Amino acid sequence: MDPRSVALEMLGVLVSGGAWLCSLATTLMSTWLTLSTELLPSQSFELGLWGTCVVQDLGGLECRPYHSLLGLPPDIKLARILMCVTLGTGLLALLLAIPGLHLVNGCGGRRDGLSCKRSLKAAAGGLCLLAGFLGLVPVSYIAHQTVVRFFDESVPDLVPRWEFGDALFCGWMAGFLHLVGGTLLLTSCLRLRRENCLGPGATGTGPGRRLVRSEFV
Repeated sequence: MDPRSVALEMLGVLVSGGAWLCSLATTLMSTWLTLSTELLPSQSFELGLWGTCVVQDLGGLECRPYHSLLGLPPDIKLARILMCVTLGTGLLALLLAIPGLHLVNGCGGRRDGLSCKRSLKAAAGGLCLLAGFLGLVPVSYIAHQTVVRFFDESVPDLVPRWEFGDALFCGWMAGFLHLVGGTLLLTSCLRLRRENCLGPGATGTGPGRRLVRSEFV
């Protein structure tokens, strides 16, 4: 097997694993949005998918979880659902991609094994791309809503406004890494298929050709 194909699939799995960890961190982080006011300069507020936190300048942190799912704002509710789906999709992609690696044994004979591994990597690559799109939707939507509310002219200037938190940037990074990982896995599948089509056994010449007994002998 071409070493470049092996490198592509290994890199795809590593990038997908890093993307899943970033998605997990984004889901758990309480800094989706941040707010600070001039009236309370010693405090700042953080808003996440699972609760809100108050941060003191002296290092104190107090968080309160949401007590009702039905009472959540629509954007937070949508983000929570989509991020959980993203985590499940990304984890399933990893579970399919690891057995599909060329360095991992476990798929029958040589010809059947290559076909099995190619199918596993193709499914993993598609799921990884899906996880990337699913993860970018809630992050981008909440960022859009925050920008609209920040520049809302109907709200007085004295009213504090929520701003982007670190979790949004981590979520964008996770979505981008998922897309890159899925692309690498699908590219390795295409390279493996081309190697099989251009192999010596397909042309009937070379050391891999089959010997056919003539019926006239």
